[in-house]
Amino acid sequence: MTVTAVRGALLSFADDPFLVGAEASRHYWPDGGMVIEEGRITSIGDWRDVSATLPAGAQITDYSGHLILPGFIDAHVHYAQMEVIAAFGTQLLEWLEKYTFPAEQKFSDPAHARLIAELFLGQLLENGVTTAGVFCTSSPVSVDQFFAAADGLGLRMIAGKVLMDRNAPASLRDTAQGGYDESKALIDRWHGKGRLLYGITPRFAITSTEEQLELAGALAREAPDTFIQSHVSENRAEIETVRRLFPQHRSYTEVYAHYGLLRERAVYAHGVWLDEEELRQFHEAGAIIAHCPTSNTFIGSGLLDLNAVQKAGRPVKLAIGTDVGGGTSFSIFKTLGESYKVMQLQGHVLSALRAFYLATLGGARALGLEADIGSLDAGSEADFCVIDPGATPLMKFRMEQCESVEDQLFVLMTLGDERNVVATWAGGRCLHQRPAAA
Repeated sequence: MTVTAVRGALLSFADDPFLVGAEASRHYWPDGGMVIEEGRITSIGDWRDVSATLPAGAQITDYSGHLILPGFIDAHVHYAQMEVIAAFGTQLLEWLEKYTFPAEQKFSDPAHARLIAELFLGQLLENGVTTAGVFCTSSPVSVDQFFAAADGLGLRMIAGKVLMDRNAPASLRDTAQGGYDESKALIDRWHGKGRLLYGITPRFAITSTEEQLELAGALAREAPDTFIQSHVSENRAEIETVRRLFPQHRSYTEVYAHYGLLRERAVYAHGVWLDEEELRQFHEAGAIIAHCPTSNTFIGSGLLDLNAVQKAGRPVKLAIGTDVGGGTSFSIFKTLGESYKVMQLQGHVLSALRAFYLATLGGARALGLEADIGSLDAGSEADFCVIDPGATPLMKFRMEQCESVEDQLFVLMTLGDERNVVATWAGGRCLHQRPAAA
């Protein structure tokens, strides 16, 4: 059995700084080390102590001078939308018709789906992302090709076939029963294989009939350890359309709750316009909001108030999503920087510690995966990214003015991008290394 040791400045979270304060929220070793065996971290601490316990022949990778963080978690992203990132000039419903649906029609071709899946996973790793909640398309081929590519890399990924039986092009529509049958077969084929997890994925209420939502809820009851993925209250026109389609329900959230789709491990992107009653429903159900700030600003959807979402007394589980292709970057740094701006525009401040907590342990806790990912704790799967804080002359100069690791994190989420990611490890293996650092 090979023992691997990694050295560098290690930062991992213990709790939410929004609740417990900065000092109690994190562990930091300026010269730290962690030991990896069979894909999991077995010990962590000061390098002096860790190195003294290493057996003869241990493989040591030295990242001294770099910051090592848990692998980032992107809770909401569309791999089939890579080619429409940076598409010009529309809001949500028109954006789907003009850009998204035409792109997704190509994914019944296995070669195309595999090509984009591999490019997509490469982008995640280049940006330090080791787990993501991924929307495929309505074609089962798109799911098979994505999972096959992710499994080949040994990644922990959540993904699923989009359920969509109305208000979409005929070539993308399934049927209520067909979507159920295809999803069930995909769950049997992929859920729990290696590090893969399945997400039951109705696109959103607008594109599913009542029968399809009923069957999606049935599937969720039959496979309770799967995830559920969808969208909610992203855009005002979307909400009005849902109200017309489901006049019998008080709210958008109530539609999902009625069909058994609001529960733990249910991830809903955006939630920009949820009212207090809907947020209470999310809290009581244990459902998750994936905050996608670059998408919300780019498509003009609105500004999510993170403080309102995590209000004392009824906090809602929260994670961070890039939402590519409506989102404008695979970079978690840029996504967190946009979150900061969204909060500033509402008169609030998002600290760097809270931001990085949401992108690591906070996201893992929301998803119920904190036993495996989200931290550098002993027992966790060895998913982490290695960060060069001074990857450009400007960042190097700015980092020289920083007095704490918190200061460094804020500079990273303001100026950082994929150039800062020296290496990304998943399952104890280095899967990405920046060419300049090779």
